[in-house]
Amino acid sequence: MSKSLYVSVIIPVKKINDYLRRETVPAILKQTYQDFEIIILPDRPSKEKFPKTKIIPTYPKTGPADKRDIGAKKAKGEILAFLDDDSYPDKNWLKNAVKIFGQQIAAVCGPILTPPQDNLRQKASGYVWSTWLGSGGAGTYRCAPSLRREVDDYPTVNFLVLKKDFFTVGGFDSHFWPGEDTKLCLDLVYKLGKKIIYDPKVLVYHHRREVFGPHLKQISRYAIHRGHFARILPKTSFRPGYLIPTLFVLGLVIGFFLSFICPIFRIIYLGTIGVYLIALLITAIQVYFERSEKQGSRRRRGSYLKNKVLAKRGSYLKEKNLKLALLVIPSIFITHLVYGILFIKGFSSPKLTR
Repeated sequence: MSKSLYVSVIIPVKKINDYLRRETVPAILKQTYQDFEIIILPDRPSKEKFPKTKIIPTYPKTGPADKRDIGAKKAKGEILAFLDDDSYPDKNWLKNAVKIFGQQIAAVCGPILTPPQDNLRQKASGYVWSTWLGSGGAGTYRCAPSLRREVDDYPTVNFLVLKKDFFTVGGFDSHFWPGEDTKLCLDLVYKLGKKIIYDPKVLVYHHRREVFGPHLKQISRYAIHRGHFARILPKTSFRPGYLIPTLFVLGLVIGFFLSFICPIFRIIYLGTIGVYLIALLITAIQVYFERSEKQGSRRRRGSYLKNKVLAKRGSYLKEKNLKLALLVIPSIFITHLVYGILFIKGFSSPKLTR
């Protein structure tokens, strides 16, 4: 497909904030691919101005999915590129993404990395998302570079889609948030019959929610919606990686009572807990010893550009910080508990409140 496609970068916000001023907009303006416009959608009008940018207020107040739909309708671009207001792209983000679009490819996405300037608690949250144990193996490639692949579910914080395909499937379903992106991806792949390509060179950095409060609040929303989707949209949500935390919680509760009934169950129960604790310790050790991006980037660059084996997962966050490594242990454990419980709530809910 032609590399001259015009791109509309769409960012839903409550209000213009410092992330937008200092990181998001400047990073977009520095793109090596310059055929784009920026559309920012705050709740109310703003007097602020940025180059190549339209600020479109969405009063009365509405949600992110609605804002993205409004931005798409106002967009001049043939490609809609979605970002969050607390994220910023690599300088080659658009260049690398646009050249991927071709026959039967409706959308392109890439890794969502934790910025190196995030604080300790934010980075601990980032490791929950980027480590295999933390994410249940369900999507580590989303938050750490991995090999190029086809996907059928991806978050809108780093998602580019052809506008004609976006409108063909009806855009975002605003009844779901978070989760409108899951529904869109499912429609693009299984209703429209097109592909979504994940490529490690389509890089975006996304500030994390601090552990424990803000992180768990975000996890709670995701867990409830993923549980609900596992029932109503099982094709992309009823998968082992999403079920593991719930199975873990059920195992903790049921196994506790069974361990008093039969000695064999007690051995299995304690052995399983022991394996889990060892896995947590191994994950913390990996976090501590992983190389930093600065240290490893030159050594990785050749294989990275050839899309072969990439850097170790999460290495963009490395500080060799013992406090960070230790904080990852309770962060993952508590995340599993909260997610596992609320997944059940979402699965059993006949309808979710918008």
